[in-house]
Amino acid sequence: MRSGWKIVLGSVLLWSSAAALAASQGSKTYNELLESGGIYDDEEWQAYVTEVGERVLAVTPHKGRNYTFVLLDDTMVNAFTTGDGYVFLTRGLMAYFTTEDELASVIGHEIGHVVGQHIASKKRRHVMTQVLGWLGVIGTNSMSMLDLANTLSAAASADYGRKEELEADAFSAEWLAKAGYDPQSASSAIQQLRDHELYQRNVVGQPSQYHGIFRSHPEHQKRIHEFSKLTNQPGLVEVRPPERDFMAMLDGMVFGEDAASGVVKDSTYYHSSHRVVVTFPNNWEVGNSRTEVMGKAPAAQDAYVTMQRQQAPEKDQTPEDYVKNTLKRDDVEKGESIMVGQYPAFVGEVTVAGKSSTQKRLLAVVFKDDSAYLFKGEVGQNGDVKKFDEAFVGIVTSFRAMTATDLRTANTRRLEVVEARPGDTFAKLAQGAPISKHGEEMLRVINGKHPYGEPRAGDMVKVIR
Repeated sequence: MRSGWKIVLGSVLLWSSAAALAASQGSKTYNELLESGGIYDDEEWQAYVTEVGERVLAVTPHKGRNYTFVLLDDTMVNAFTTGDGYVFLTRGLMAYFTTEDELASVIGHEIGHVVGQHIASKKRRHVMTQVLGWLGVIGTNSMSMLDLANTLSAAASADYGRKEELEADAFSAEWLAKAGYDPQSASSAIQQLRDHELYQRNVVGQPSQYHGIFRSHPEHQKRIHEFSKLTNQPGLVEVRPPERDFMAMLDGMVFGEDAASGVVKDSTYYHSSHRVVVTFPNNWEVGNSRTEVMGKAPAAQDAYVTMQRQQAPEKDQTPEDYVKNTLKRDDVEKGESIMVGQYPAFVGEVTVAGKSSTQKRLLAVVFKDDSAYLFKGEVGQNGDVKKFDEAFVGIVTSFRAMTATDLRTANTRRLEVVEARPGDTFAKLAQGAPISKHGEEMLRVINGKHPYGEPRAGDMVKVIR
């Protein structure tokens, strides 16, 4: 999964190299990412991508120019350049590499887009729309920004295709050889892209993005064929040692995103897809399913609170209107409209039947982006109503948008590089891994063994811990 061979898990990619319009876009993008926490917090990795980038750059026509190579803290399998000396790669991309040569091939491809001036004037607006839209997700915690950017870019990207991609490939192959890397690594990188695409389609059941709006790009097999012709030409420079041990660098890198479907860490619930954080009292038991998070007070307090994401509110609807007209609740009294941070909300008391075992019920709705979040709670006959009121309000008002720091806290999965022992299989190595499903297949694809390969004794393989 490589830069320039752009694929994002369920998203449109950001394309590269803008020229005059992008004269200062790279530094602006970098500063925005730095301020929002979007840059991967690992000095060794930042130094490493710079070392590899400078090694490739030194054999290009842009030798001596000021380039900046940056690794982003993002799960997208992606890389892009703004065309003014900034090349961005994601940690999501790194997980699918096994050698420094593959990393170098991606960087060479991105530099190739800049050298080849592949984005014409009519393309520049599209590039900036994509970059700014993607930054909008990080800066505003709103996926609607990326949705808008993707919609606007779909038509604009249709004519960016074969000639430019193959030329960037050719540039990369030439520069890899001159820099002492194996040009064939680009072929293996493209094969990894193809394997990942097959995994997404056949195992995960997600549609292929590569054959969507990027239909005009060369097919994987064509690019592999073209690379085989390029790299069989005479005049290749002797291969030099890598800058670092790539697999050793991968050991300990954050992998994926635990919070993509909701995760609880120390009484706090994180949901990165919805960019939501909610905190429960420290002594409560908190759990979550795909549709709900639930906090249960200690037995003596006899109380619980749940939160669910609901259908989108109608235009100009207030949270109070939503309760009455969308949820059709006519049992809510003593209601109050409030603000939870920057988000409008409504809190009300629910009527309790006379013979109920429940002392009190509360309900709240918070609007964030295009969604409504419904909180419900109740306290039983053995509980303390005052403590319940305080806990419910505290939980509701803890609701906030997820930050980059929250993502780092929530995402605890790491890549670990181990030596395969006799008898090891990917099914065996996946046992106990923090992956809800498709663990065996995931290990196979990140290790370049999709769809049926197995590790051999002595192989260094990536596992997830």
